[in-house]
Amino acid sequence: MAHAVNTGTIVAIVGEHSQEALASLDGIRGVEVLELRDSEPALAARRIAAAGTPWIVHDADPLEHVAAAWVELFEERSTLGALELEVETALAMFQTGSALMPDYYIVLEPLGAPDTWRHWWCGALGHHAPQRVLASPAPATVTDAAIRRLLSHLPSSRPWPDPASWLPHLPFEIPDRVGLRN
Repeated sequence: MAHAVNTGTIVAIVGEHSQEALASLDGIRGVEVLELRDSEPALAARRIAAAGTPWIVHDADPLEHVAAAWVELFEERSTLGALELEVETALAMFQTGSALMPDYYIVLEPLGAPDTWRHWWCGALGHHAPQRVLASPAPATVTDAAIRRLLSHLPSSRPWPDPASWLPHLPFEIPDRVGLRN
């Protein structure tokens, strides 16, 4: 059974310094900041759905396991079967509402990420909704306003396509080649 979904804009901040980024948003009226990293996806989805603000910013990535399996596949540390299982699990969670795809991802320091991870964020994921995966420097201090500025200028674009239309094709999203084919 699907959970009721908040109609606000959902933003996931991902990266090594996501806690600092969330702290830099503390106290903004109309923004609910949720520390959800390492939460069970269903719990994170319930907390996001229950938020009563126009903006929900959190640090839980519903595609975390899919991303790790994709990276491991292309780094030859895992098998195609592991990626397929993670995709099936994610799709089932999206279908039941026990995971929610954010409207936007803010990726902290993607150019500093290891190559395959950079290709995940900027290629395999970003290719499907380029204006919805945004790079940002990590905040230097709690008062750093970079993330606040980014939130106030999020680009409008088409929404994410249904994950069922693209997640199963991830094995064909090859690092360095994503988006280059016809």
